[in-house]
Amino acid sequence: MRKLTAAPYLVWMAVFIVVPLIVVAYFAFFDGGHFTLDYVASVSQYSNIFIRSIWLAAIATVICLIIAYPIAMILSDMDTSFQGTMLMIVMLPMWMNFLLRTYAWMTILGNNGILNQIFGFFGLGPFKLLNTQGAVVLGMVYNYLPYMILPIYSVMMKIDKSVLEAAQDLGCSRIHVIFRVVLPLSLPGVMSGITMVFVPAISTFIISRMLGGGGNLLIGDLIEMQFLGNSYNPNLGAAISLVLMVIILLIMTIMNQFDTDDDKVLM
Repeated sequence: MRKLTAAPYLVWMAVFIVVPLIVVAYFAFFDGGHFTLDYVASVSQYSNIFIRSIWLAAIATVICLIIAYPIAMILSDMDTSFQGTMLMIVMLPMWMNFLLRTYAWMTILGNNGILNQIFGFFGLGPFKLLNTQGAVVLGMVYNYLPYMILPIYSVMMKIDKSVLEAAQDLGCSRIHVIFRVVLPLSLPGVMSGITMVFVPAISTFIISRMLGGGGNLLIGDLIEMQFLGNSYNPNLGAAISLVLMVIILLIMTIMNQFDTDDDKVLM
């Protein structure tokens, strides 16, 4: 019976995951039916773009964690009657189209945008805010912040409040309770949030194109150029995609080493 119920999921995985991966691997290692490593080897010439993508994604992930952790803590301490409303506010930006959200930041950060108009009111600027790496990081943080908040919040909600009370009864201050009790117990949510933010951030291309301009190319932009740009080269695009998948898998493997089962943590 279990096999029958699992059959649709196995078919879905085969059609939409396994087959595309095989196609990507074929284009990366075969050219006209002949095996070659040239395309994979040529990926090394774009190492600066890989480094930039990893660096900006890491910065955005750290900023998301710094912002999301206290928000998740505040949400978990709220009365249950308010938590639903606050969670809806956190999720509200995600109800809007991703492209429209990014366009809004172009309006805010432009030379004649809202921020520069505010600076101009105080006799400052205009500052170059758009088409910078900072704008790209800002776009990543804004779009992916909920993916950091939600897993941390869900883990914090499972923490037994009596454990925190016991720590305070034993003489722990509020700061010590946070760093010695709450933080270790919430580590699985932190690791999940880091993965959920870092993976899409490192492979994004819309944010970098719209907010970063042509001078802040990321891996996603490079892959898109190989399939849709003037330098049409699906073999090289597939090779870059394959290398990116390997990098992401390595990072996820490292993150899983720090992750633990929720039940084990809460025991």
